[in-house]
Amino acid sequence: MKKIILLFFALAIGLNSRAQTTNPSADEVLKQAYTQAAKEHKKVMLIFHASWCSWCKKMEASLNDPSCKQMIDNNYVITTLDVLEQPAKKNLENPGSTEALAKFHGEKAGLPFWLILDDKGKVLGDSQVRPKGASLDTYGDNVGCPASESEVTYFVQLLKSTSKLSDADLAVIGKRFTLNQPAPASKPAGTN
Repeated sequence: MKKIILLFFALAIGLNSRAQTTNPSADEVLKQAYTQAAKEHKKVMLIFHASWCSWCKKMEASLNDPSCKQMIDNNYVITTLDVLEQPAKKNLENPGSTEALAKFHGEKAGLPFWLILDDKGKVLGDSQVRPKGASLDTYGDNVGCPASESEVTYFVQLLKSTSKLSDADLAVIGKRFTLNQPAPASKPAGTN
């Protein structure tokens, strides 16, 4: 009987500690990323994502693809903030992520929304394509996970301007991201 009681208390303590565990706040995540970036002489790539977002998963898979992961990791501290979850999964969000998304002008962009920042938190670029000469405070069209030729070109140009990646490295990364482009819809037989 004592063993059952001890087991019950052990389970109760374990469940209670798990229930009290929360995701780190957006401020904590960013502070850690900036510290790591400063220490390693890198930039921060901040990605806002959600568990329901298929393009977020494609972005993560692309960045982690063996063909380009090391090149990305040598130049960027990749960090994510979970945001805009469905009500049943709100517990996945980082506290303050909605406010951070708005601070970085991404609340209208859709997901994934990403930025490249220096180790002090200065925005060097983001996933919004804007009219030539427009400031980063101007809303643009979000490329999300780059897939089309123009989106990949935009992404590669931003990587080039914020990293030490060579043209050969950028070509490999660009090639990997073009794999995200959806296949053209096939036409039913007998139609033009």
